[in-house]
Amino acid sequence: MADQVRTDGDKPIPSRRRSVAVLLAFVLPALALLLLLGNWQLNRLAWKEGLLSTIETRMNRSPEILDQVVAEWDESGDVDYLPVRATGVFRHSAEQHFLATHEGQSGWYVYTPLVLDDGRIIIVNRGFVGYDMKDPARRSWQPLTEQVSLTGFARNPLSRKPGRLVPDNEPANRTWYWKDFSAMARAMGLDDENLMPFFVDVATTNGNVVAGPVGGVTRVSLPNNHLQYAVTWFGLAAALIVVTGVLLWRMLKR
Repeated sequence: MADQVRTDGDKPIPSRRRSVAVLLAFVLPALALLLLLGNWQLNRLAWKEGLLSTIETRMNRSPEILDQVVAEWDESGDVDYLPVRATGVFRHSAEQHFLATHEGQSGWYVYTPLVLDDGRIIIVNRGFVGYDMKDPARRSWQPLTEQVSLTGFARNPLSRKPGRLVPDNEPANRTWYWKDFSAMARAMGLDDENLMPFFVDVATTNGNVVAGPVGGVTRVSLPNNHLQYAVTWFGLAAALIVVTGVLLWRMLKR
């Protein structure tokens, strides 16, 4: 008698097994990818929360003298958001302008070299002016020509352009769209030997609010949606498991 292939209904058992194998061949790699993406977002969440905690701790510290911040830079290369105080004279002739918005208004951050008593120089973000006040002649106040004492936050320079959609800077027009530290220093005619390797955002000048650019513009804007993304990826993984389970149950039931 010829051998017979065992069947379940009208469908041969080997054919059913092949169908299950094909389904799992697609599902298992997709499931592994979704779980990896969810785990990656959890790791990013931990990193982002640590970064935000570090920034908050730094910003709540008492302002340090410039030499302490420089020592921290030399040790770690990271002084972002460290409070600092400095005293010097602004070199207004080298002023540069960074396109920005502040409290819903378009305008410019005014970057100006601050020359310290010992000859060292810091590039300082003095604050915000409206879009029509890029030209100093159109401002209602006179520039500070005497020695000033300021407190602010140290800011790391960017290592590269933040994205392709960001326009190229226009040093010839003193117009900047991203903070290219080296190029801005060259546009200001500064000597690298005496230049501090980071920016400073002004919080207050002479301990008071004075006529001039609006200070205190430092904002921490770091979106933290990683938990939401992780839940999404894990949710998709769970949905895939449920759908696959239903399909397998139906295939095996036939």
